Amino acid sequence: MPRVMIPLANGCEELEAVTLIDLLRRAEIEVVTVGLENGEVAMPITASRGTRLIPDQPLAAVINDDFDMIILPGGLPGAEYLDQDPRIHQLLQRHAAAGHYTAAICAAPRVLAHAGLLNGRHATVYPSAMTAANYPDIHLQSDAVVVDGKVITSRGPGTAMDFALMLIELLVGATQRQRVEAGLVRD
Repeated sequence: MPRVMIPLANGCEELEAVTLIDLLRRAEIEVVTVGLENGEVAMPITASRGTRLIPDQPLAAVINDDFDMIILPGGLPGAEYLDQDPRIHQLLQRHAAAGHYTAAICAAPRVLAHAGLLNGRHATVYPSAMTAANYPDIHLQSDAVVVDGKVITSRGPGTAMDFALMLIELLVGATQRQRVEAGLVRD
């Protein structure tokens, strides 16, 4: 069973975080949510619209574990908190160097950019989060979801379901994606 990490920071976009967690678990993917605090117990976070979420583990407890994918939810100031944490940058760089997937949605592709993982790649992002003028080495697109090798990006809350379904397909295949999607009654 594939294993993914989703770091949750105060101010993350709850629609994105919960959609990712829910759909990936429906696909029988192990999802480990982590908080950024340094303690031994994960503390609840407050998402961008006031929803309280309780991470499974503190980041320190799993920072050296292996994951098939690390997924960053967006939202502000959540993506900024992820970006300001040097452990997140180091984790993403180590993870990418090992050939694993990294994924981010909404404002969080900026974290991938600042970690050096988007240079020379195609990516998408929340429209006001990045501009081509500020990130000339990144080929920004307006697609809902962009897959460039082992890096997957998506635009925002409205694309969260498509993003999650693409991640499912990459991790466990098209058949599992179709099974999960059929249960969502999207048509």
